[in-house]
Amino acid sequence: MAETQAALRLREYETIFLIKPELTDDNVDRLKERVRGIVNREGGKVLRFTVWGKKKTLYPIAKQPRAIYVHTHYLGDAKMVAEVERNLRNFDEVTRYLSVKIADEVDPESRPVLEDVKMAGDVEEARPGAPEREVPFRSDVADEVGESEEEGTEEA
Repeated sequence: MAETQAALRLREYETIFLIKPELTDDNVDRLKERVRGIVNREGGKVLRFTVWGKKKTLYPIAKQPRAIYVHTHYLGDAKMVAEVERNLRNFDEVTRYLSVKIADEVDPESRPVLEDVKMAGDVEEARPGAPEREVPFRSDVADEVGESEEEGTEEA
């Protein structure tokens, strides 16, 4: 009886993977379904996919300054995670991935399957760099700066 209860217990994992930024939403959905199929085939349970959208990376990855971030939350065992990572490594669209174990011995019945979420990502698509502050030109500030420079020359 202890073996059947241990067999029903799974570990909780999350995997975040980066996808090339030029992929369309349909291609991202196809990639999600492939990962979902791998988890289901290996005896796991996908709890939720969250597409964080296109974001700027800290440094260029695969010569791209941006990537589409996808977060996967699922239940399974270590062999299943190795299989998911092996497949992510072989997908040309995926540039990076990272899997993390969240909890041990989780009852799959206690974790409901949640609806997939798609977030907007970065809003500032036109400006890839840091946002620049626009300072309006004020004539009174320019006059004060000019006066203080003049006063400094008189004192010297």
